Amino acid sequence: MIRVLMVDDEPLVRRGIVAGVDWAALGCEVVGEAQSGEEGLALARKLKPELIITDIRMPKMDGITMMNLLREEGCAAHCIVLTAHSDFEYARGALLFGADDYLLKPFRDQELTHAVARVCRKMQPLPAAPAQQEKEPEVSGYVRQAMDYIAAHYADEDISIAVIAEHLRVSEGHLSHVFKKQTGMTVTNYLTKTRIDAAMRMLTRDHVKVYEAAAAVGYKDVTYFSATFKKLTGLSPSEVG
Repeated sequence: MIRVLMVDDEPLVRRGIVAGVDWAALGCEVVGEAQSGEEGLALARKLKPELIITDIRMPKMDGITMMNLLREEGCAAHCIVLTAHSDFEYARGALLFGADDYLLKPFRDQELTHAVARVCRKMQPLPAAPAQQEKEPEVSGYVRQAMDYIAAHYADEDISIAVIAEHLRVSEGHLSHVFKKQTGMTVTNYLTKTRIDAAMRMLTRDHVKVYEAAAAVGYKDVTYFSATFKKLTGLSPSEVG
């Protein structure tokens, strides 16, 4: 099981995260909770987690300072950062210590589940309940394959649910229904989020131009890209580049 440490100064947020994710299904267990970066630092040293989920703004010590100190000590734990729009400059700092992902507050349980799943895939194959595998192997397979296809082809300007369905040799209607049922997102919304997440990384890490980021993630129209980016992140691309 992948050991997870949860660091957030709000008890309700911590409880919601612990209760809102099926950790066992992801091959994870929450081994500790901390209410400050200082406490998180101590627990990380003691518990040796493989994944740390941390807020940025906290009393005594913020999440980025905590992670930087752990990195200096040789801690290789994966990290998911929780941030509000107003904390985005802090989030940029999080990218510097190698955070795997970030979530903008407020976020849905399924968004966190997907973020954790992506990190888990880097460490080990996701376990699945045998009963579910026997009952719905085809359905689960379609969704996983669709997500993998999007990850590999999101930069294609012509990618669409029709293209994905044709690649998987299933009907658009069936793929749409199953994908939404299992992920809580439409295929189109998932594609858009994947593109904007990639653009965010390019703008913050590589400091590319806005039009370069737009083209790199499959948008011909820079104005439309900018509007979509702001709708999803609350910030314009020029504010983060």
